[in-house]
Amino acid sequence: MSKPQVVPRRMHFDFSDLPKHWFGGNAVATHAANGLHILFPEGERFFIRSVRRFLGQIDDPELKTRVRGFFAQEALHGQAHDDVIELLEAQGYSVRRFLKVYKWLAFEVAEPLAPASMSLSVTVALEHLTACMAESAFVDGRLDHAYPAMRELFLWHSAEEIEHKSVAFDVFNAVDGRYWLRILGMLVGLSGLFVFSTVASRRLLRQDRLTRGELRRQRRTRRRGGLMTPTVRAGIRDYFRRGFHPDQLDNYHRVATWAAEREVA
Repeated sequence: MSKPQVVPRRMHFDFSDLPKHWFGGNAVATHAANGLHILFPEGERFFIRSVRRFLGQIDDPELKTRVRGFFAQEALHGQAHDDVIELLEAQGYSVRRFLKVYKWLAFEVAEPLAPASMSLSVTVALEHLTACMAESAFVDGRLDHAYPAMRELFLWHSAEEIEHKSVAFDVFNAVDGRYWLRILGMLVGLSGLFVFSTVASRRLLRQDRLTRGELRRQRRTRRRGGLMTPTVRAGIRDYFRRGFHPDQLDNYHRVATWAAEREVA
């Protein structure tokens, strides 16, 4: 399978009339997604740092070009989700205290203690997870009930996650490639993503001050806002195979379809 060029695309999303509960009017589903928004900017910058440490060890010029495209895409993703964080603050949500603790624990305490190879392994795992979430966005209809501008942001992010889905993996294989380290990175990355996103989502949800009855009702009627869709679960299982590679899932065509529908490069 030929790999596509990794092309950064600067997009604009109009959130001027975004409702507080933009995911089908459901606070639980909305804040499950907002919990990811909050994690993305620092997470994207971590991905860039983790891969950049090994750029000098890469001999393949094509992979180097794809890595630079990966850096540019991830930087733009981080900026876009930073904008959403500001929007959440404008809507009255308090997020800075959580962000301060998240950044300190994950990137000022844990990251410096870990070997560079471990940070790269966690990046590879989380890049695979986000690529699985991206595939789910296109095939499982999990964004069907989202506010249009927010749906477009996630679809743009999803398309580019698919486009660069194998970049960090190929860097890891070129400079290390140990199976046990790849699996350990998934265990650490998945655990961290679950804990931090759950805490962030619950902190946001508490600020809505819903009654217990309303909270139960919204949890029952939540529309496809969860992380662990069948597509994501299948992708995680695949990752544990020794011979796994992200390109074994033939889905690069989704990027071309997405771009053609929006008339972008």
